[in-house]
Amino acid sequence: MKLIPTKVHTNLPPHISQKLFKLYLNSRDLGNSRQLFNKIAEPDPRSSTLLISVFTKKGLPQESLKLYAELQRWNVKPDELVLLSAIKACAASADLIKAKEIHEDAIRYGFCSDLVLGNALIDMYGKCRFLVGARKVFDELPTKDVISWTSISTCYVYCGFPREALQVIREMGSTGMRSNSITVSSILPASSALKDQSSGREIHGFVVRNGMGENVFVSSGLVDMYASCLTHFSNGGFENELSIFHQMSTARVKLNSASWNAVISGCTQNGRNERALELFVQMQDSGYKPNHITVSSVLPACLNLESLRGGKEIHGYSFRHQIIGDVTVGTALIFTYAKCGNLELSQRVFDRLSGRDTIAWNTMIMANSMHGNGKEALHSQLVEEGSLIFNSTSRDYFIEPDADHYSCLVDIFSRAGYLDEAYDLIQKMPMEPTASWGALLGSCRVYKNVELGRMAAHKLFEIEPNNAGNYVLLSNIFVNAKLWGEASQIRKLMRDKGIMKVPGCSWVQVKNRVHNFVVGDKKNDRSDQIYRFLDELGEKMRLAGYSPDTDFVLQDVDQEEKEEVLCNHSERLAVAFGILNLNGGSSVKVLKNLRICGDCHSAIKFMSKIVGIQITVRDSLRFHHFRCGLCSL
Repeated sequence: MKLIPTKVHTNLPPHISQKLFKLYLNSRDLGNSRQLFNKIAEPDPRSSTLLISVFTKKGLPQESLKLYAELQRWNVKPDELVLLSAIKACAASADLIKAKEIHEDAIRYGFCSDLVLGNALIDMYGKCRFLVGARKVFDELPTKDVISWTSISTCYVYCGFPREALQVIREMGSTGMRSNSITVSSILPASSALKDQSSGREIHGFVVRNGMGENVFVSSGLVDMYASCLTHFSNGGFENELSIFHQMSTARVKLNSASWNAVISGCTQNGRNERALELFVQMQDSGYKPNHITVSSVLPACLNLESLRGGKEIHGYSFRHQIIGDVTVGTALIFTYAKCGNLELSQRVFDRLSGRDTIAWNTMIMANSMHGNGKEALHSQLVEEGSLIFNSTSRDYFIEPDADHYSCLVDIFSRAGYLDEAYDLIQKMPMEPTASWGALLGSCRVYKNVELGRMAAHKLFEIEPNNAGNYVLLSNIFVNAKLWGEASQIRKLMRDKGIMKVPGCSWVQVKNRVHNFVVGDKKNDRSDQIYRFLDELGEKMRLAGYSPDTDFVLQDVDQEEKEEVLCNHSERLAVAFGILNLNGGSSVKVLKNLRICGDCHSAIKFMSKIVGIQITVRDSLRFHHFRCGLCSL
């Protein structure tokens, strides 16, 4: 918003200038209000307060702070209202330096004990992410009201301390002070951040008992909280939480777009793709217009091979409703098309996206990497190039590398087999490594480094104690090294902790119907034909040079049985079924929920060469395009 004065007033008597100023201000003519204010020789505090307040409300906090600084130069002593308006401007602009200056002014002019001003200071420091300052103001308040407690708990949430925020609310309750709807809506994000179903349900119970359910901010917060509790959803409670949203939407509770966005996002995060798409339609039928957040939330529902059409339909909606230019929507479309196997459409969206940010570029790089375009992605074990880029961030661009930068370089070293270098880099990281250990562990499996694998896994057990994948990887490393006893101990540890391995499953679409396979699957009507075909194809593959890599069999059985187990893997069954149903087609597309087995990767290369078709397998990380005995990765 710009201030554009249209009239110039000179040589007016002071009392006329004051009246005219207030007239302009009341009519929200900020340009002429500001110009006339500059010509008032001795502006009174009330005029200053009004103008600072209006600037802040109109989204011009910098103008408010500029005017406040001018008052200081004119030796105009600010009153409580002027300080309050300036504090709100600092909160809106998140200017910590100015915030500290205004706090000092409040102390200097004797307002440090004022409750209203103190609450505003807590909120200001929270918006500036300065928890120490907010806590100091809170602790020094001689009296505290519900706003004080709400403000400091919200500050903890803003600053990334959700557990402490919940503790503040418990302390508030112990003083006998009662939470209001604002307190509830501000603390629900703490339960969301912690994915803490227990505290969330406790708050929900309080909402029901105190009749706050019809408050739109409370109801939206509840939906968002339940959508965030992924652990609860994975334990079978998802339908129950969806029913809560349904009850809210049918009980005349005032929901808003944020409520719909939260539950749609929850569906996609929990793999309920069809439900997310249904809610997207229901949202429009209920009179709510999906915005860029809705579109970005629902697009992940299309992230499977058979949903490319769904992605295109949502793309069309974005175009018709003029939100296609939003960089968040564009980035989500790039990722969706890439995961659905159409890199060309990803590139087209990227090329037409104006105002591309770092995330958009990163997504396009990842899309190329996913499809094996190493040079385009700068990610195919290009160790030297990766190291140069990493070092240039601080040397040439004055950007201090963060945890993500380090994780990328660790991943590059690990993929190329430079495991010791990757480990040394992790040891030198100035922050706590998290994802870096995962990259190292995965490569220890590939390069059969037991000791480093054991070390990386135990670090991950501390960071992600319930992640089954880390336990499975370490168990596999032990199995490959014939350390059966240690592998058995890891599996026992998983059982004792109640951690279940996600079973491998592969899908292939034939004639608009999706067929799924698990290892050793014989439920398909054509199972006998599939296994006969694989036996026949196996003979041709051996003649062409294929040799089964039985290191990928995790059972202690004889060689012949190991080879039979490999032939029964889900991705191989799905590929075989796809080939048997080509009907003149030239390609087969398979989706797998886990990483593709190393031996199956080798076998499918031979299958593509012998059958003479392109075979595409999308595993949990990327696409593998097999053609003429070669893979894109």
